[in-house]
Amino acid sequence: MALLGVNVDHVATLRQARGGREPDPLTGATLALLGGADGITVHLREDRRHINDRDLRLMRELVRTELNLEMAPVREMVRIALEVKPEMATLVPEKRRELTTEGGLDVKGDWRKLAETVKRLKDGNIRVSLFIDPDEKTIEWAAKTKADMVELHTGYYSNARPEAGQKELEKVRASAALAGSAGFMVNAGHGLDYANVCPVAAIPGLRGLYIGHSIVGMAVLVGMKEAVARMKALMAGAGGRK
Repeated sequence: MALLGVNVDHVATLRQARGGREPDPLTGATLALLGGADGITVHLREDRRHINDRDLRLMRELVRTELNLEMAPVREMVRIALEVKPEMATLVPEKRRELTTEGGLDVKGDWRKLAETVKRLKDGNIRVSLFIDPDEKTIEWAAKTKADMVELHTGYYSNARPEAGQKELEKVRASAALAGSAGFMVNAGHGLDYANVCPVAAIPGLRGLYIGHSIVGMAVLVGMKEAVARMKALMAGAGGRK
């Protein structure tokens, strides 16, 4: 069974909507772990639109499983990562006006810069994952960076109409196999929810799924512990599904 990393960014988004202190992403992370999360993900954006530096540093004190820092491959974020020491850093593209990450890294165009960033983080004993589209050529270029892992972008699958969903799922499945054969540990995430997670969770060889928005949305209705427990139960039941 794949691990479940819960992204608590949108707990902070709710907090920022009123400019106050609540809800606290640290409390959200605590409850997610109690609900069965295997790790916590936060994205420290350059504009600090939700998670801020204080959140990240307190999260480092709280999380004793896996803290995954999503970050743009820029000098400021590398410096912060080397200070905070998350277990894992996931390099993602970042645009100021996007509501959420819109696609995978341009690995071919930026592979030298990415390779330099990967080296600096790995020299700091931080495992590095690249958020990439499920594409054969992209995986080949990713291998040049010497990252430890890739996270396959499942947004195309998640957003596809029913008639196209199976095709997009097959791309994720084939890319997972190819990335594994290239020596990567393979994760997946983006847009996964309670209705579409099972086919992805059933893909052989996946190390982890990284899910945020749908879990936080469910948590508004049933509480964070229960929301995480429900997702874990779906993932556990996905074994053997195709």
